[in-house]
Amino acid sequence: MATTPDSFALVLTGGGARAAYQVGVLRCLARHLPKDSFDVITGVSAGAINAAFLASRSASLPNVIEELCEVWRTLTLKDVIRIDSRSLARNVFGWGGKLISGGTPVAPRVRGLVDTTPLRELLQRIFASNERGEIAGIAENVARCHPRAVSMTALDYNTGQTVTWVDGCDIEAWQRPLRRGVRETLTIDHIMASASLPVVFPAVRIGKHWFGDGGIRLSAPLSPALHLGATRMLTVSTHYAKSVSEANEPETAGYPPPAQILGQLMDAIFLDVMDEDTLRLQRSNEFLLDLPPELRRGYRPIDFVVIRPSQDIGKLAAEYEPQLPRPFRFLTRSLGTRETSNADFMSLFMFVPEYLQRLIEIGESDADARIDDILRVATAPAAT
Repeated sequence: MATTPDSFALVLTGGGARAAYQVGVLRCLARHLPKDSFDVITGVSAGAINAAFLASRSASLPNVIEELCEVWRTLTLKDVIRIDSRSLARNVFGWGGKLISGGTPVAPRVRGLVDTTPLRELLQRIFASNERGEIAGIAENVARCHPRAVSMTALDYNTGQTVTWVDGCDIEAWQRPLRRGVRETLTIDHIMASASLPVVFPAVRIGKHWFGDGGIRLSAPLSPALHLGATRMLTVSTHYAKSVSEANEPETAGYPPPAQILGQLMDAIFLDVMDEDTLRLQRSNEFLLDLPPELRRGYRPIDFVVIRPSQDIGKLAAEYEPQLPRPFRFLTRSLGTRETSNADFMSLFMFVPEYLQRLIEIGESDADARIDDILRVATAPAAT
């Protein structure tokens, strides 16, 4: 990395509806650095939607972020999945029939607990595509190296590999055990695949393989930005860091309901790994800074800042649960969402305008509180 030019990256993680928080952080950044831009943009899961939006627009950053804010402010669950009783019942009973079929040829064919056709239609309205299905704005911007690279990540269900699709200028593919980077012209299918929550959303076929949510097996969420040459990084996580006392507080009494277990699984898959990866990078920086440059073997410290919610936005989601559509609310309550204070699983689907607006406000406030750190990373050369 010693010869890599200075490069500022934006790293956006997953979290379903929680990704509205990222928009608030970006809104603050746009106010302070209206003429700034990102050299590298990476996104995974719901973060891939925001990453694609930024990479596909050519207006000033404040105008782009306001447009993105408007998209999130007006989102409802019906814009993401089909929530009519018939559709939900068909999928739920289809899975039930599949489980008791014993694998017979007449078993129902099911691909996810919900139908995500509305999400695809939403993305088609947001992103203009050409006759080959390519997101036109991204193709045009990366042709001008603005941004220099944009990526989104998904899990290849057929091979078990984490695949990062990348489009950009003068970029190279990479190969690691169980993860690889591939040069690819980005389409709506790539966004859908990256954001396809396991089991809940149907997998997406690209070529001959089926793909699901990129956060499932992404043990190093910072790695795509590093492979693409980032020397400075702004990372926006949707994971609230609990205090010791909060972490020790039981979230349910008695046997844990499915919603409690699913919440823990979602945290482990999508949120905890970012904390672990940033800790590794921090320790790597400390180690490198203690070495003279000639002994670093081409590596160099990466200046980065992580912005995360100052409030538990999972618990906050529980306040808006009554506003979910009745059929979907009936389904989530059947999983025991009212038997636990952990609403992390439910927060993934909390596409309620009031909740999303609240997340944008929290994100903007949290970024304001860390603006000195953000500006340092966004404007200063990386540490050497």
